[in-house]
Amino acid sequence: MKALLGKKIGMTTIFKDGKAIPVTVLKAGPCVVVQKKTVENDGYNSIQIGFESIPEKRVSKPMLGHFKKANVPPMRHLAEIRTEDIESYQIGQSIDASVFVEGDRVDISGKTKGKGFQGAVKRWNFGGHDKTHGTKFPRHGSTGMHTEPAKVLKGTHMAGHMGDVNRTIKNLQIVRIDKDNSTIAIKGAIPGARGSVVYIRSAKNWKVK
Repeated sequence: MKALLGKKIGMTTIFKDGKAIPVTVLKAGPCVVVQKKTVENDGYNSIQIGFESIPEKRVSKPMLGHFKKANVPPMRHLAEIRTEDIESYQIGQSIDASVFVEGDRVDISGKTKGKGFQGAVKRWNFGGHDKTHGTKFPRHGSTGMHTEPAKVLKGTHMAGHMGDVNRTIKNLQIVRIDKDNSTIAIKGAIPGARGSVVYIRSAKNWKVK
């Protein structure tokens, strides 16, 4: 499986084949292979990649030892990628956007924008109550409880914290790749604010029709 860590730059429009395509531009890598896991030693095959180097003073001593063992600079973000082609990767190897090609389908995971504490109307798209006849609370929700069961059931849609959760958008198409700057343009929108870190991997469930 091909995968990278990257950063969301922003959205723009690309004109291709006479069509205007809304895209999200991502800084995809470059990432460094920090660790290799094998079936013999760990029970499965995978590689650990790091993204965005930082000064040594910004990491703990155990993590600093982890990076020095691989002879790579400390990284701000780490991710593990399962792969059966473990022999194709070497510790210290750099991986950039060139692992993908235009037209590839990818799944992208990121953390959505946080919206703080919100009411039921905004958070769950409730319709609200009548806004006439002197009602004082047109936007409040209802728990629907009475004498029985006389409690609020778990999972009831109510006011609360909204956003700031991990979300994955599947089967997005790569429209354009700039290998020189290691950037890719993805058709459509992805989770997160500008500058947030995203995880890009080849689509798991995409089938060519």
